[in-house]
Amino acid sequence: MMDNKVTVPKKSREEIKAEREAKKAAKALAKVKAKSVKTEDKNDTNTKSVGIKDEQTNKIDSIRNEESIGTSKDVTKENIKPSTKTNVANKLANACVRNEESEVASEGKSKAELRAERRARQEAQRAAKQQLLIDKSKVKSKEDNKSEPVTETIVKTHTVKKVTTPKKTVQKDNTHEINMFKHLYHEREQAIVHVPFINSNIHLAIIRLGTQYASKVIVGSNARCVALLAAVKQLIRDFERPSQADFIRGLEATLQESIAYLHHCRPLAVSMQNALRHLKWQMTQLPSALSDTDAKNKLCSAIDTYILEQIELAGKAISLTIQTKISKGDVILTYGYSSLIHKILLDAHTAEKQFRVIVVDGRPWLEGKEQLRRLTKHGIECSYILINALSYMMPEVSKVFLGAHAILANGAVMSRVGTAQVALMARAFNIPVLVACETHKSCERVQTDSIVYNELGNADELVQDSRNGLKKSLLTNWRTKKSLNLLNITYDVTPADLVTAVVTELAILPCTSVPVILRIKPSEI
Repeated sequence: MMDNKVTVPKKSREEIKAEREAKKAAKALAKVKAKSVKTEDKNDTNTKSVGIKDEQTNKIDSIRNEESIGTSKDVTKENIKPSTKTNVANKLANACVRNEESEVASEGKSKAELRAERRARQEAQRAAKQQLLIDKSKVKSKEDNKSEPVTETIVKTHTVKKVTTPKKTVQKDNTHEINMFKHLYHEREQAIVHVPFINSNIHLAIIRLGTQYASKVIVGSNARCVALLAAVKQLIRDFERPSQADFIRGLEATLQESIAYLHHCRPLAVSMQNALRHLKWQMTQLPSALSDTDAKNKLCSAIDTYILEQIELAGKAISLTIQTKISKGDVILTYGYSSLIHKILLDAHTAEKQFRVIVVDGRPWLEGKEQLRRLTKHGIECSYILINALSYMMPEVSKVFLGAHAILANGAVMSRVGTAQVALMARAFNIPVLVACETHKSCERVQTDSIVYNELGNADELVQDSRNGLKKSLLTNWRTKKSLNLLNITYDVTPADLVTAVVTELAILPCTSVPVILRIKPSEI
């Protein structure tokens, strides 16, 4: 068995001198550290304690090295175990730490007081840095002219609080929106956001057409549809197939971009949507082996055929059908302007039918003036009233002829706003109401009111006063009044029970037969 006793070697003079020098160095280091606490400001107490520990460990390592150098000979001679070396080093380190703590405590301040001073200095430094950051951010905001949330710092003795002012909500410029029609305002904003740029690949004919739509130069369902097909025909003729791309797919992409631009200028009519659907169906029927020139010719001929059959010939058939309902001495009332009603009345006058026309008009577009001008130009006897005087003229009326923007699947008629009021007044006086509408205006959508889907016009159009004597309208500054909102919708929906019959190129049908029209029409229309 081995002997557990440890024999402590005798220290030589050199070892004793080394120990004394180590103790003196530890005391000097402790004094320097105590003085540096008062003069130097450090950001973090943890880093300081780590630095002290690192220096202590370095000092202990140097002492260990000296001990190992000085006692290596004696240890080897007397066969001392390795554990004795570590015990001696640990004793020396503990002694140095104790001396250091005693020196720090002898300065006159306790550890808690020193820690409190350090914390106060660190908090002051943090507050100063935060204030510098705030000043820099203010300078940048002034340079960039941007409104950013300002962060304020409140400095106390032991705590730092950050108070952030909330961001101001940016209000929209148009606050005069009616809650019931919020979805229509949003739809119009979406169309404006997604509009392509003018310098894109949009054809000049499409750009010109969109300008005419927006400025109300081309109005009316049939007129807008014919103008669209003419512009698309010009687009097809000038289209060049991109490299490594199919002709039909490239044309579809260009056409889709053009339609998005037109929708931004003004929402598409039902007749325009049906015409585009028919054109896309014709594009899918083209054989893949067909050359580009032949494909263009076929598409252009399909457009010409659609205009001829669905608009021109359909209008002639409706005119011939409705003339049988006009008797001698009838007083026919019509509302606004409709190209089909204008054609019917001119054909009846050419056929020497004796009748009189009452043109009812309504603001803000006053389209009835154009109808009145064209009818009187051909010698037709006419009267002109506004819609608010409708009840006074209704006892004289024999029949009511109305145009239509679209016929919905439930038999309701979508037309210029005010049409439903005319039909309701005619129903009150037991006067038949005939709606002239081509089948290419039929729509599969079901709508019972004018709120779900409609087109919003410019509200400022309601402010304009047509009276010559008044220069400035009373509603000119209506946007400055928060409680005043103006609504200018384009269409209204006339229920099917207020319409006596719908005159189409197929026959005179009740409104309940509209689903039959949708069923017998080709699927591409």
